[in-house]
Amino acid sequence: MTGRVILSALLVTFSVAAFAADSSGDPVSGRAIFQHICQNCHAAEIGINKVGPSLWNVVGREPGRVPDYTYSEAMKANKSTWTATALDSYLADPRGDVHGAKMFFKGLPESRDRSDVIAYLKTLK
Repeated sequence: MTGRVILSALLVTFSVAAFAADSSGDPVSGRAIFQHICQNCHAAEIGINKVGPSLWNVVGREPGRVPDYTYSEAMKANKSTWTATALDSYLADPRGDVHGAKMFFKGLPESRDRSDVIAYLKTLK
């Protein structure tokens, strides 16, 4: 009986640690994904808008607030702050998450890739 309790505790601990590692993301890997996939349309620098707005300081910001960028009405109406959770949902399926958004990107299907990109975005301050 004691062995089962210890094994169960170890499995729970391992599962929680694996989830925490996955949800925290790797900013170095995220930067590589950003450079490969995102930077064609988005800049990581402040004040530079491309097809999409600059993503400088995006984490914690309200959507539709970058100066000198023309947002869709759907994005202007989106009042949910860009938290890690909100970004994860949006990056999984941009047009499904914010109906009417003009971003044509289909999304990042892998949760690890999204976590890594979000970890990188958090460094853009």
